[in-house]
Amino acid sequence: METEEGMKEVFVKGIFLINMLGGISPAVLLEDEDGLVLPIHIGQTEAVSIDTVIRNETLPRPMTHDLLVSILERMEVEVDSVFIDDKIDNVYYARLVLNCNGKRMEFDARPSDCIAIALRKGAPIMISEDLLMSDAVSKDLLKGARSLSLY
Repeated sequence: METEEGMKEVFVKGIFLINMLGGISPAVLLEDEDGLVLPIHIGQTEAVSIDTVIRNETLPRPMTHDLLVSILERMEVEVDSVFIDDKIDNVYYARLVLNCNGKRMEFDARPSDCIAIALRKGAPIMISEDLLMSDAVSKDLLKGARSLSLY
């Protein structure tokens, strides 16, 4: 894995339902080793995809992220890392970094898709330290959040 300056590794704490602007929305919670927590609001399908990996569950049919990982494995492409490094108009931007026969390739992608793929392959999830510092929330604000329950 190639690291970039100003980036910090974060870990997925879970998928939670968070009250946002009067409505409930799924969010993936990312946490660094110092306990800073960053929620990123995501779609329901991506929330289910990430949650199945966290719970180590296998669905009867592969989800889109499972299909993509299977294709990458068959083509002998490694998932190197994920970088969440920008936010424009309240939208987070991420890059999926792949390695194919020693050649590094980066792809612009939604953070939720990158996280779902990274979790399936055990790849590190990196975030801009500046972004983490500016958008981290207090754990107290998350007290009302509920863990996503699929069943």
